[in-house]
Amino acid sequence: MTDQVYRAFLRQLSTGGTATLLLPPYDLSDNQETVIGREASCHISLEPNLYLSVSRRHAAIRPVSFLGNGLPHWEICDLDSANGTLVNGQYLRGCQPLQTGDRIELGQNGPVFIFEYQFTPSPIPTPLYPPPQPTQFNVPVSKPVTSVGSVGKPKPDSVTFTQLFPLASTGRDLKQKAFLIPGVVTVLFVVLMFAAVGQQDVFNVLLAAYLAGAAYFFIYRLCGKSKPWWVLLLCAALTSLILVGPLLPLFITIFRDILPGNLPNEGEEVSLMSLLIRMFFGAGLMEELLKALPVLGIYIIGRLLYSPWRERIGVWEPLDGILLGAASAVGFTLIETLGQYVPGIIDNVTLQAGEAAGQISGLHLLIARILGSIVGHMSYSGYLGYFIGLSVLKPSQAWQIIGFGYICASFLHALWNTTGFVSPVLLAVVGVLSYAFLAAAILKARALSPTRSQNFATRFFGE
Repeated sequence: MTDQVYRAFLRQLSTGGTATLLLPPYDLSDNQETVIGREASCHISLEPNLYLSVSRRHAAIRPVSFLGNGLPHWEICDLDSANGTLVNGQYLRGCQPLQTGDRIELGQNGPVFIFEYQFTPSPIPTPLYPPPQPTQFNVPVSKPVTSVGSVGKPKPDSVTFTQLFPLASTGRDLKQKAFLIPGVVTVLFVVLMFAAVGQQDVFNVLLAAYLAGAAYFFIYRLCGKSKPWWVLLLCAALTSLILVGPLLPLFITIFRDILPGNLPNEGEEVSLMSLLIRMFFGAGLMEELLKALPVLGIYIIGRLLYSPWRERIGVWEPLDGILLGAASAVGFTLIETLGQYVPGIIDNVTLQAGEAAGQISGLHLLIARILGSIVGHMSYSGYLGYFIGLSVLKPSQAWQIIGFGYICASFLHALWNTTGFVSPVLLAVVGVLSYAFLAAAILKARALSPTRSQNFATRFFGE
């Protein structure tokens, strides 16, 4: 077999208008691996600003020892990429041998390559089979068209129809890659807020809902896992119902009357340690348990369903717990802010400086509290949600894991409330610390996720 020459290569597909062309091939080495990714050091380096779904080192194609028939072969391995590698439409797990004609896709709707293999009976490059001809595939890839050879080559200064009207070629990617839905939601809220000018209560509700949604969307993108919007909304609604229902007085009686969680009255002087203990029981333990109840309820509901609904709805990993915990915090923050804090400051300032000053102060407090939920309620509840999800992966130690997370989240909550009485500088430090705890939990949850290869990539999060 020494008189035979072997050649394996990849052809990248590119879409232009309705036609699909094959780009010049990438030759594959027969003695070392070929790495594909966005890093400049990769053997096949893709444009980093164009292919956002591709990891820095996404996949590798490796030569494998000769088969029994004397022919070499190659295999493809996913390099623990964020969005996974698909071979013929199926997600790759580890490594898989390649056959000529296999279609390789770097993440859903990512760049697509075709693996091809040839050998000749002598060093003269005369293939036994006809060379591959340009083939048409209906594969959406956003890389600009470049033609092979000089046939049909556009002039350097020519302007195409899709360049003049980008929507004609990129419309299909708007929803996934250009945040179309958040843009539409923003427009709707803006229109509604214009209509509500002069109706302060309605305007406050709309503004609070939009800001809370924007804050949550930031956490959602960091997590990188899809969860049905109505499940997240349900979790927030359940928490809101608990706050306005008969369960809240029972919580207050247990944690603030029976346990040492009674909050200090205005003007009451207490020591720093006493204040921290009161906040731990009366705010931390009470409120974190209250916000965790909907998450645990959705976990139980998910266990009762059949696939695929049980995986989509329930809590099966830490990312699920973080997403649901943060959603529960949104419901808590909205009710607490709109139902307690904003009306309270409006009434107080109105008595002292008039109605206009009261409305402005209420608006200021609303914005600060809702945006602050990223380093406040969402951080504590999302952090506890991480441990709820982790307990699913480690069922033999479930209660110990949940208990540890409950204590940690409650302590962070109590520390935030306590420093609010002491110093704005310390309050800022605790806020950053709380967010750091949540961000670290998200990082670890993504690493532990059983469905990591299916999670969407974000520009907020390094793969």
